[in-house]
Amino acid sequence: MKLDQFLKWKNLASSGGEAKILIKSGSVEVNGVIETRRGRKLNKGDKVMFLKNEFIFE
Repeated sequence: MKLDQFLKWKNLASSGGEAKILIKSGSVEVNGVIETRRGRKLNKGDKVMFLKNEFIFE
């Protein structure tokens, strides 16, 4: 699953456009590193941090 799809799936973004803005602004971390690529593929066990909330991709 791509990072922008994950944000929509978890209801952290209401649309793909909103997810893109959140990611491009540097608000999202994957495995402790700020991620600015919305198409970044998530692998099982990846930790996504957004607004001090951690989600683990399974």
